Amino acid sequence: MPGGATVCSGHRLHCFPLLHHSTRPQLTNPTQSRLVSIQTQFISCFHAKLFFKSNRFSVVTRAADSSTTTTSQSSDVPNNNITLVPDDEFSLAKVSFGVIGLSLGVSLLSYGFGAYFNILPGSEWSAIMLTYGFPLAIIGMALKYAELKPVPCLTYSDAYKLQEKCATPILKQVKNDVTRYRYGDEQHLEEALKRIFQYGQGGGIPRRSAPVLQMIREEVAQDGKYCLVLVFEAKTLKLSDFEKRQAKFASFFGPGITAEVGKGEKDLYEIRLISNTDPKTS
Repeated sequence: MPGGATVCSGHRLHCFPLLHHSTRPQLTNPTQSRLVSIQTQFISCFHAKLFFKSNRFSVVTRAADSSTTTTSQSSDVPNNNITLVPDDEFSLAKVSFGVIGLSLGVSLLSYGFGAYFNILPGSEWSAIMLTYGFPLAIIGMALKYAELKPVPCLTYSDAYKLQEKCATPILKQVKNDVTRYRYGDEQHLEEALKRIFQYGQGGGIPRRSAPVLQMIREEVAQDGKYCLVLVFEAKTLKLSDFEKRQAKFASFFGPGITAEVGKGEKDLYEIRLISNTDPKTS
């Protein structure tokens, strides 16, 4: 309508006449301040909602960007950590002949008896199976009884690179001897420990107090040289018992090495055999 304003409320249309400035009702100061306050609160609330929504989406976006950046940076940075080299190489020295002989002997005996009593086919071969199965089982049991299991060996990647050119022939032989099955020996490095600790002699130790090799470790010393670490368990010995025999360790496993003695956890002691070969000049 002319001179009026149309307001849409729901589904109804309401028309209100426009009032001139002179005919409009004047609001008192308290009423005006109250309206201004209500409008200010409404606008502030509306802006706050918009600010919260915009910030929420911006936070999610920044989090996604930062995770992407972190992932890309972590994938680009090379990993220089020293890792362990897995020992996956097959060797007959790592196979127990006692287990092989005992398994073959028991298998031949079992099948031979089954074939002899016509429980299994091949009765004509039962005599041969029993003839060879019995001694194989006896030999397997004997080897199993006398076998000395290999000790675990930890090889770090940086030491693995120096192994061929820096390790002395004696250090290589020590590693090969203790990481394979042995038969008839009471413990690893028995001859070396007998000479170094002088079992039952003056100034020596009793044989029952002899240290037992638990594991070996290949690593790089602080000066960058190849090092073979022998880890012994000795419950009745002290660190001083190893320290006063430090020169004997260097003499027995030498030449070309330096021996160091250290204390490990609980009853463990470490003998560090460091090669004197400089990897930079070799």
